[in-house]
Amino acid sequence: MRTPPNERLTSDIARPSPSAKAESERRCILSGETSARESLVRLAISPDGLVLPDAAAKAPGRGAWIGVTRTELELALADGHLKKALMRAFKGAPLSIPEDLPARVEAALARHLGDRLGLELRSGNIVMGSARIEEQARSGRIAVLLHASDSSEDGRRKLDQAWRVGSDAEGSGQRGQVLPLDRTALSVALGRDNVVHLGVAGHPGDTRAGDRVLQAVSRLVHFAGDDRTNATKDEGRDASGEANLPQGGAATIDEYVKD
Repeated sequence: MRTPPNERLTSDIARPSPSAKAESERRCILSGETSARESLVRLAISPDGLVLPDAAAKAPGRGAWIGVTRTELELALADGHLKKALMRAFKGAPLSIPEDLPARVEAALARHLGDRLGLELRSGNIVMGSARIEEQARSGRIAVLLHASDSSEDGRRKLDQAWRVGSDAEGSGQRGQVLPLDRTALSVALGRDNVVHLGVAGHPGDTRAGDRVLQAVSRLVHFAGDDRTNATKDEGRDASGEANLPQGGAATIDEYVKD
């Protein structure tokens, strides 16, 4: 029997193409592990060969990706492993690796998170003030709950409990994410005074804003490797779904990239 023109014999179920999957993943030059590019940090080189973090992953030219913690990066820098990996990644191009690269990476990730929070604030997706957060959390309108690193245990416990009630997660132990940023850093990022806690608005049918924020949070928390954050992949998210922000200086590749 002849096959009718344009009729396929394969399944009609669409499958992601191997090329699309490859484009969304990158390999860490230090660990060799492959992960989603959104969970890694891109390193780029300036025109004069200086290796700098590219937190937004938008600098032109070749890049190198890392998925290690700050401590692991410091060790790789000290024992020469980072230099060798970068030489391979950048095909032997002349490089200059700043001694404070790990600190620059953390500052870049903190700045990137601050920028994301600022964008969400302007979009009306950030809830601040303990009383307002508690009220919206109890009514199920908070998708992500975040706490400053220097917030009090009592303050966190009260908001966490309200959030569990609104998320129908009582008894689960669900808690908001403690950030490796203090209240001063959060206040600077959001242009407000004394930001200790904040919520990202959302509901089970719309967690887009929360997803965007948690993506930036998870990279910073993983790299900082701070046990005080109690970081897990689900912490800070509802059941459905101490570094200051830099105040200036050439911490990242951003100053070399023009819009």
